[in-house]
Amino acid sequence: MNITTKGPRVEEASGVLIMLHGRGASAENIIARYDLLQHNRVAALAPDAPGGVWYPYSFMAPIAQNEPALSNALDTVRSMVDDLMARGVTSRKIALFGFSQGACLASEFVARNPRRYGAVMALTGGLIGAEGELPERDGNLEGTPVFLGASDPDPYIPFSRVQETATTLEAIGATVQLERYPGMSHIIHENQLAVCRHLLDRMEEDA
Repeated sequence: MNITTKGPRVEEASGVLIMLHGRGASAENIIARYDLLQHNRVAALAPDAPGGVWYPYSFMAPIAQNEPALSNALDTVRSMVDDLMARGVTSRKIALFGFSQGACLASEFVARNPRRYGAVMALTGGLIGAEGELPERDGNLEGTPVFLGASDPDPYIPFSRVQETATTLEAIGATVQLERYPGMSHIIHENQLAVCRHLLDRMEEDA
């Protein structure tokens, strides 16, 4: 697995940010946002999806259509979290930041692997699965701060799914901030980054 890094060494960092890129992009593309987050004491790790794609079809296709790529992508994130925790980084000091397909992957990962994370920042994305296919979730996110900030209308991510994601994550214990950005293009916007900076502030302050 190719992982691009930026910022301090994990062992010297105040927290760790796992950054997940969108479809057709790369680790280099998403980690370029690191400086915009203005948290240079946080270590950033960005994995590369094979061929720039975490899973082949729409995030609203039946889950079976996106297998085995989806499970492999989730395993990539899980192995990164497990490795960090084995190195002494508590889950409260691990944040996930994703855009578009990466936001969908981040949302789906924490829903399937609930614990107290430092923050989850899913920019224009939501839980993965066809209409009516999203399963009941269990476990406890223990108050994990989750930011769902999405453009609307968006050519790839229906805002109704973002709302459904907020409801689902709240039901398993997340503290969700949902923001709709009318007319915003399918991009990472400064207004979204401002919320992300605040969440990283809180993670760094959290003992």
